[in-house]
Amino acid sequence: MIKNRSATMSNIRTMVIALVFIFTTYAHAKPQDLHFPFSPQSSDYWQYISDRTMGGVSNGKVTLGRENEVNFIRLTGQVSTQNNGGFIQLRVGISFANTQTQGQSISGAKLTARGNGEVYHVFIRTKDTRSYSDYYYATFIASKDWQIIDLPFKDFKRSRSNGSKLLAQDITRFAIVGYGRDFEADVSVSNITFYY
Repeated sequence: MIKNRSATMSNIRTMVIALVFIFTTYAHAKPQDLHFPFSPQSSDYWQYISDRTMGGVSNGKVTLGRENEVNFIRLTGQVSTQNNGGFIQLRVGISFANTQTQGQSISGAKLTARGNGEVYHVFIRTKDTRSYSDYYYATFIASKDWQIIDLPFKDFKRSRSNGSKLLAQDITRFAIVGYGRDFEADVSVSNITFYY
């Protein structure tokens, strides 16, 4: 069951990658990519939050769906910039500690996603982004058909500093976000893969 903001913060669990993700082996001794398909069990790690925690008026919800044997998580709602708001999001605590292997670190994420043709954000928080307005971000368009969206960490920008580099070992939170303008959000994600 997906948590909402009313859940106490102390109950928000952080995924430990080595225990939660399903590992797939590739040829030539390539490090294993980390796959996170959505399921009723894995959705327990995710939390819905909106700008209402800060006085905004955006409305949204998260549901877990299934279609053609594929589970997916769906974020829907109305994003509003009234009252200095402008976001709805689905987020998870995450750690890549001890995932470096063969001298390589996680270098990006791939989402299997679809939606209503709007632009969405991925926000990543790290141990160095302490302010709510400080995060790394990348954008993608969620088309009506399922597609794989490649988001290399090197392409993420930091909201409050242009010179920072996103490093996997520093990541603490990952979020899928409807953000920054007045629009109707509808985005689904069936799988997230973190790759070397």
